Amino acid sequence: MADKNVRNAGFTPSGITGGSLASSLMSQEARASGGGVPSGGPTSTLQEMGAKGTTHSSGYTSSGISGGSRASNTMSKEATAHGGGVPRGGTTSTVQSISMGGKGGRR
Repeated sequence: MADKNVRNAGFTPSGITGGSLASSLMSQEARASGGGVPSGGPTSTLQEMGAKGTTHSSGYTSSGISGGSRASNTMSKEATAHGGGVPRGGTTSTVQSISMGGKGGRR
């Protein structure tokens, strides 16, 4: 289900779908980053997963983040960088939200 949610949001094997949640997220992230989408950010992470269909195997599941997975590693690094919490609108919260069918965190 998570891969389907990511694709429905507009992250597809052929790229980001115009007018989608994915294109809106990409635009917001590019503006916040001064014009580019950073590697490892929500947009690049979700697009990689949408292209490969690897959301669940990366640890972003409908039950939450799987221990010992890429997702848990990302969450740990993000929490450490932010003093112990995972920020709203960060990579972990946005990818997990969209994987579960949500609209991601707002910055």
